[in-house]
This record gives sequence, structure tokens and C-alpha cells, in this order.
Amino acid sequence: MNCYKVSLRRSCGLVKLQRSYMYYKKHGKDDRALRLRILDIAKSRPRFGYLRIHTLLVREGWKVNKKRVHRIYRQEGLQVRTKIRKKHINRTRIPLPIPTVPNERWSMDFIHDRLTDGRQFRILTVIDQYSRECPILAAEKAMNGEKVVKYLEMAAKSYGLPTAITVDNGSEFTSKALDSWAYKNGVHLDYIRPGKPVENAFIESFNGRLRDEFLNTNLFFSLEEVSSKLEWWRQDYNNVRPHSSTEGKPPSQYAKEQKRGLQNTKKLNLGVV
Repeated sequence: MNCYKVSLRRSCGLVKLQRSYMYYKKHGKDDRALRLRILDIAKSRPRFGYLRIHTLLVREGWKVNKKRVHRIYRQEGLQVRTKIRKKHINRTRIPLPIPTVPNERWSMDFIHDRLTDGRQFRILTVIDQYSRECPILAAEKAMNGEKVVKYLEMAAKSYGLPTAITVDNGSEFTSKALDSWAYKNGVHLDYIRPGKPVENAFIESFNGRLRDEFLNTNLFFSLEEVSSKLEWWRQDYNNVRPHSSTEGKPPSQYAKEQKRGLQNTKKLNLGVV
């Protein structure tokens, strides 16, 4: 048009271009509010990826798709760095039992950390293999079978008791106190093979999340501070944090829905009979 002094219609016709392309003006969406909210979530939950951030945004009422969240997430440099672990083929001799209802099988283990003055403490971790709900997170300077029993009895008041608990062969789990308690309450202790933590993969995965999202991002000056922060994280994990294995829902919500569904199914079966 500038060189040959011809009209827009003539120029577009010569180069086979739709005139609407020349008139189009890009109208980008205003992402400022969404961007600030994503930054706010990422600041409070530094180990959350864009998928979990998207789930939280949808819960809050934001009408936004995953691609848009991912674009802003990358533009702000919020990518979470993770170690690339080498995968190995693992074949178990006996297929691992898979729970079919909430509160059928729990997993139990310990995780270690230190206070700022160097003193060590241990955390007893327990999760429901089906709903991924965490009934127990307890920190102590030292743990034994009697203390494990004490926390299990406390959890039983709110969650009831499972049919079985998967544990390793640590001295706390092979103690007479825990064995006696399990026998009296009809709970089967399912011990994994020595040196095979993959057979208790549910709790190993949970411990990794606890380490990554909580222990590595906090400093602890006393055991009391550990306990209070740990309980806050447990409540957040159970009632707020979206979980990929529970359809993006918090574990406690997923457990309630599954229990309600089981109750409705039983009522229907009784009605049929």
C-alpha cells in the first residue's frame, strides 16, 4: 500500500489475505487480579504445582482453565524444582492388598527432623490408604510402643479403628505393647518384608509430601512449636489441600462422600431383599 499507492482491498486481494486480518486488534484478557491471586497462593504454598493451584482457584469461584494458570505460572517463574529419581522395576512376590472402603487399611511409619539447636525429634505418621486422610501426626523426642498405642487410641475416638495397619519391622511396631493392643482390638498388623519400603508405598509417598511441603519450609525452636504447626498442617492436608488420588478433593471430603455412598448402597440392597 505504501510502495504502490493501492487500496487495502486491492492489496489484500493480491496477496490472498482476508481484510478482517488487517482490521483485527488483539484484545488480551486482564490477568492482573488472577496473577496476584496465583502469586499469593504460591507464596503461602511454595511446593504446590500449577494443577493444585488451579484446583484451589476453581474452589474459590475463578472461571479459569488449566492452560491459562500454567501460562501465568511459568511467566512468574513459579516452577517447583524436584529431583529426578531413577526408576527401577519392582516385582513383589505377593500382590499388595488394595483397600476398597475408607478405614479398611491404614499405613504407619516414622519420619525424623531436628530443632534449630540440633536436637532430634520423631514424627509418627498415619494415613488411610483408601481416602488418604491423615488421622495421626504426632511429634516426640523419642517414640516407643506405648506412645504409639496412646496415639492410636486417641485417633480411634474420632476415626474408629481400621481392619489392618501396614507397618515396617521397627522396634516400636514389633513391641509387645502394640501387639497386645492390636490383638485386643481385632486390628491386624501387616508387616512388610525387611528392606522393602515400596510395600508401604502409601506412607512413603505421604512422608515425602510432609518433608517437602512442611519440614523443609519451616524452622522449629521447640517441640511444642512442632506439635502446633504439625496439627495445623494436618488439618489443612485433610480439609483443604487437593489430592490427585481423590479426584482433586480434600481427603476428608472424599472419605465422607465414599461413606455416604456405601450407606446408600446398603439401604438399597436391604430394600431389594
